[in-house]
Parts: sequence; structure tokens; C-alpha cells
Amino acid sequence: MAEQVTIEELKGRIGQEVGVSKWFDVPQSAIDAFADLTHDHQFIHIDVEKAKATPFGGTIAHGFLTVSMLSAMAYDALPDIAGRTMGVNYGFDRLRMMSPVKAGARIRGRFVLKALDSKSAQQHQLTHAVTVEIEGAEKPALAADWVTLAFTN
Repeated sequence: MAEQVTIEELKGRIGQEVGVSKWFDVPQSAIDAFADLTHDHQFIHIDVEKAKATPFGGTIAHGFLTVSMLSAMAYDALPDIAGRTMGVNYGFDRLRMMSPVKAGARIRGRFVLKALDSKSAQQHQLTHAVTVEIEGAEKPALAADWVTLAFTN
């Protein structure tokens, strides 16, 4: 079970790493499904034979597939906010896709709490510096400043 913290306790962790997710597999089947959902069938993602001739040596995940995994990583890694009734994405202040995620790779998220601004007693804006690491790779897949809203009772 995830650690439960109050908003005030979380404010005391600004500037600190607040979670690291488990490793998530990125199989070709997930890349193919994402291609179908988003109608992005560029060969580099779905044509294993043709992709072998690219500098990547094989198929790679869509950058937006990697971004979309942030929610699963956050659910796995971040502490549970006491009294939270829901959370929503608010956007990104910065997002860079730095390295491709090859089919069959494993990725995980590393979260540093950059800011926490209480807009009201029930609405809190959190900014996490998140890095998505690729197992065994020197450079991360992406780095972002991810802004979310947490609603509490």
C-alpha cells in the first residue's frame, strides 16, 4: 500500500525525490495497440523488418506512448494524499523526448516534487520533475515538468 501523506507533509518534501516507479515493459504489442488507438502507423513503430534498417535497429515506441505511461508510473510511485477525492492532469511546463524506447525495453519514472501550491483548501497544484529512465540506457527517454491538480475533501 502506498504511503499516505497530508498536503502539509508533502509541502515539506518540495525539492526532494518523492517516488520511483517499478519497471514497466514496453512490448511490440503495446506499441502496435497505441498505433491503432492514435492512428499513428509510421513504420518506425510497427514495421519490424523495415525499422531494422534505421539507426535505431528496430521498432521504437511512440514518444507519446512513453508520456502516456506517466500516469501508471505515478500511481505506482507517488505517495497517496490523505483526503484526495480525485486528481487531474493540468499539463506540462516542459517536456523533452530525449531517447527512443526500443520495443521490448523496460522503463520507469523517477519523480521529484518541484512545487505544491494550494489554490484553496480543496485544490492543490503539484509540479513534478519526472524522468523516465530506460533500463540499461545512459540517457533517459524523457524529462518533463508535469503539472497536476489534486482535489481533497
